[in-house]
Formats: sequence, C-alpha cells, structure tokens
Amino acid sequence: MSLTLDTYRLLGRSGLRVSPLALGAATFGTEWGWGAEQDEARELFDLYVERGGNFIDTASTYTNGSSERLLGEFTRDNRESLVLATKYSTLRRPGDPNSGGNHRKTLFASVETSLRQLNTDYIDLLYLHLWDFTTPVEEILRGMDDLVRQGKVLYVAISNVPAWQVSRMQAIADLRGWSPLVALQIEHNLIERTGERDLIPMAREMGLGVTSWSPLAGGVLTGKYSRDDLTAANAAFDDGTRKSVTIANGVLTERNLAIVDVVKEVATELGRTPAQVGLAWTLQNPGVTAPIIGARTPAQLEDNLGALEVDFTASQLARLDEASAIELGFPHDMLARDTTRALTRGDLKIEPRR
Repeated sequence: MSLTLDTYRLLGRSGLRVSPLALGAATFGTEWGWGAEQDEARELFDLYVERGGNFIDTASTYTNGSSERLLGEFTRDNRESLVLATKYSTLRRPGDPNSGGNHRKTLFASVETSLRQLNTDYIDLLYLHLWDFTTPVEEILRGMDDLVRQGKVLYVAISNVPAWQVSRMQAIADLRGWSPLVALQIEHNLIERTGERDLIPMAREMGLGVTSWSPLAGGVLTGKYSRDDLTAANAAFDDGTRKSVTIANGVLTERNLAIVDVVKEVATELGRTPAQVGLAWTLQNPGVTAPIIGARTPAQLEDNLGALEVDFTASQLARLDEASAIELGFPHDMLARDTTRALTRGDLKIEPRR
C-alpha cells in the first residue's frame, strides 16, 4: 500500500508522530567535500516539508556545524511543526578529549552548541551518537533526564550501541523513573542486515522506534557502481568524494553487487529505480519506523520519495530477502529448529538412555 510523507508513524513508545522517511541533513553544507550548497540545501528542505515531511535528522558536528546552522535558518518560520533530531558524542574540538564522548560534560556542552546552531530553545529528539565504552550508563541516563526536565530536550534516543547495552539502559531508566529511550538509530539496508539478529527485535520489545541510516548502503544500492569499481579498493579516503568513503568502508564487494543485481531486476519489473526498490524494502520491516534518506540534490530526493509508492509482490520480496539473507547465528538458528521448538512445546518424546 502506498505511503506519503504525512502518513505519520508513532516513534517507539512515545506519542510523537513522524514521517515514514526522515530527511538526513548530513549533506547540508560543503565542508566535507560532497554536500549541498546553501541554496540547494534549501531546495531539499522545502521539497521535503512541502510534501508533508516533518522528521529531520542531523548532528552537532555534521559538516562542521553547517548542517545545524542551515537548519536553524530554514526552520525559522515552521519550527513547531517539525521534529528536529540531533546527536552528541563526536569530537567538537580536535585536541580536547572532553569535547567528545558520552559523558555529562560533553552532553551538556554539545546540546548548548546545537541549540545555538539550530536557533531554537529545545531539541525534539536527542541521540547519543556513538558508544565510547567508557562512560557509566547511569551518568548518561541521568544527564539525558536532566535535560528533559529542563525542557531543552523533549525525547532521548541512542545510536550505534550494542543491543545488550541499550536494553540494560532502558531497564535502568524504567526502574528509576528517568526518561526512556524512544528511538534507536542503526545501519540497516539490504546489504547490512545484521541488526535483524538482536538490535531490531530488542528495539521492538523495549519500545524503541528504529531509524535506519544509510538505507542505500552508501549509494551502492542505487546501482551506480559496477564490478569495475572493485579494482579501486585502494582509493584514498580523503579525496573529497563519497565514492572513496564507500570504498574505504568496504561496502563494494562481489556479494553486495550480486544483491544489487537482484535489486535492478526487481526495479525493471516494477518500472522503478534501484534506489526506490532499496528504500521501499526497508519500509517493509515492521520494526523500522523511518529510514533516513541522505539526498544531495533535489532530483535525488524526488527519486527517493518515490519509494513510498512502491508495492512489491510476495515473490519480489522473497527474491530480495533470499539474495541478501544472513545467518542469524546462535542462539537464533538453534531456537528456530523444529526439534528445539518441539522441546519447548512438550510434544517431543525423548526416550531415556539405556
């Protein structure tokens, strides 16, 4: 069934309504070498909002702060109707170890920076961006709860953290009456499905809405790369292109291009683009609230929004799932066996040893 940007969904256990596709603003600004200039970024923002979109994702350090500053300018007239999500954790000042991490000092300083850059007095959704394996979880949760009580943040969330830590934190927040986590941001797409082992089921069980980053796997699922690009594996990471980032991250592999082949086949059958098929597949997962699209041009954004209208047949979904399937591993595969299920149901008779 076709969706629209104003087919709003509830975010996790909250009552917050968000669009089924979030607009990623990491492309707002050119400081990283491949983003959109101010005028083009404004076009992206206006196109998304005019279609009914209300969910925008950024971070305090995206494009060295330009992403938030541009959003602060763009949202002057409609701030109340938008859900602005930002993040803290990444280093804001090179050489200053306390300008990054998950601890209370950087949390409060980063939020104050975001409030100034976004030209607002509150943040709708604040994510912990990257796990630092150092800060006690009680320090993080109490700091987040203090910001909510101060009215500077409305909802708190988490990103790029092991499932067991997230579930532990949610349990602590519930037991202590602190603000619960309402969203989990992870990488999830046809190429990267390992979040389906524990992260997505955990999020559904614990009341976190999943927002997936890189739903097109760094552009690989658009079909713009070929097997000739596999020979460019030694490209420099800092040559100013997103292609070099994709190659450096190891996303261009024979397995992944074989998945793209199936995406292209399905796209041809549907009269759609590979990007639309890749995005539409993520929307089929009941555990995913909103994939985050990172278009750089209005034409790319128009194409991405077309994913909302894609309607797969059961056979097409099965082919996509088969091509991209992963092993869930222990204990999931063991628990899925008929013999194991029979044991828990009590209908498997076991003869005593003689």
